[in-house]
Amino acid sequence: MPSMPSPSDTWTRRRLLAAIGGVAAVWLTPHGTAHAAEDSLGSLGLPASHWKPLVSAAAYAVLFNEDTERSGTSPLNHEKRAGTYICAACYQPLFSSEKKFDSGTGWPSFWAPLDDAIGTKRDFKLVFPRTEYHCARCGGHQGHVFDDGPAPTGLRYCNNGVALRFIADGEALPPLRG
Repeated sequence: MPSMPSPSDTWTRRRLLAAIGGVAAVWLTPHGTAHAAEDSLGSLGLPASHWKPLVSAAAYAVLFNEDTERSGTSPLNHEKRAGTYICAACYQPLFSSEKKFDSGTGWPSFWAPLDDAIGTKRDFKLVFPRTEYHCARCGGHQGHVFDDGPAPTGLRYCNNGVALRFIADGEALPPLRG
């Protein structure tokens, strides 16, 4: 005669089924999808299509389709001069070189942005939640922020290099686009 499951076995199966159901729900729900071609997260309120003729195809894919450039491919990883990192689309200043550090990840990393330069949202593309950040002005995707950075913030703003331009100290910042 088959034995009945004990209450503790049933509870374990219920917990397992609930966990599987929760993962399936997250997996099947369209979280963290890229901007639709006419959506905007930035204060300018311009559609993503506005920026397409102004940036390279690789930059557009990152900025407005939330693509990720391959680790270790950005020349900005090795940029050591003093200066300002600006959004490749609208030229909004985003980071100071004083707050850049070598994270060993293969992407330009910073421990703090300039004041009011970025916005954030939750991203579930890899199932677990992450914090995506974007240019506050045009809404262009820049990267993700993690809590494994250096003092004083403990944060690591991991940026796609193709989404940035570097302007060395002594060079004029370009006029904002939009």
